[in-house]
Amino acid sequence: MEDRGGSFVAVRRISQGLDRGNSDCHSSSAEVVAGSAAWLGRGLSCVCAQRRESDSRPSFDLTPAQEDCLQQLQSRIDVPYDSSVPEHQEALRALWNAAFPEDELCGLISEQWKEMGWQGKDPSTDFRGGGFISLENLVYFARNFPQSFQDLLQKREGDRSVWEYPFAVAGVNITFMLIQMLDLEAVKPRSLVGATFLKFLTENESAFDLLYCMTFKLMDQQWLTMRASYMDFNAVMKSTRRQLERELLAEDITRLEEIPSYSLLKR
Repeated sequence: MEDRGGSFVAVRRISQGLDRGNSDCHSSSAEVVAGSAAWLGRGLSCVCAQRRESDSRPSFDLTPAQEDCLQQLQSRIDVPYDSSVPEHQEALRALWNAAFPEDELCGLISEQWKEMGWQGKDPSTDFRGGGFISLENLVYFARNFPQSFQDLLQKREGDRSVWEYPFAVAGVNITFMLIQMLDLEAVKPRSLVGATFLKFLTENESAFDLLYCMTFKLMDQQWLTMRASYMDFNAVMKSTRRQLERELLAEDITRLEEIPSYSLLKR
């Protein structure tokens, strides 16, 4: 998989959502501060990019069904976002329509995208961190759990920070974190949590997308519990990962829907 580094932004909340009375396609109610991943390494950088180097980790044998499911998921992971591909363009439009159904998108390159928490007017520059699957994850979230999706997008719940994490960029980080945590680039899982996830994947082909939705809500819960601001993003992601691993490895869990974080989701 290609390098998934990049730059990230922090967003200062000024008002809730789009200005419905303003038809200017270049207006924005969020102040965006951009910086390189190196500068923001203490804050909103991709904590999941910090690989755990170890060649001595055991591998877990797979059943033919698990191997097939893993290969199908890996084929999704390997697809980079390509702004020239019509399917990718349509997925991006679908994301906008799900996020802001009352607002017409002026174009795939537009200042409007900053309202969703992309770094600039062209979201394709942010997908290097997660590939096309990170866009698929966001669309799945919006379609299957629209209330939770909107709660996170609009920052409706809890006592929010003045400097909030940008929704869309955080979503790309979550996709990448899950890929790393579950060791999905390996031929066989080399951790118990990865092997456990493949059992869920065999029973539900959408298990990765569902786990993504759960993780996003869990991350926001951790953010609020820790009273975090954008410079705390790495710490929040680490806390989220630890909690998610504990939940996945709990005894007597046979389905993802039985994991505590699933109860955070609202349709």
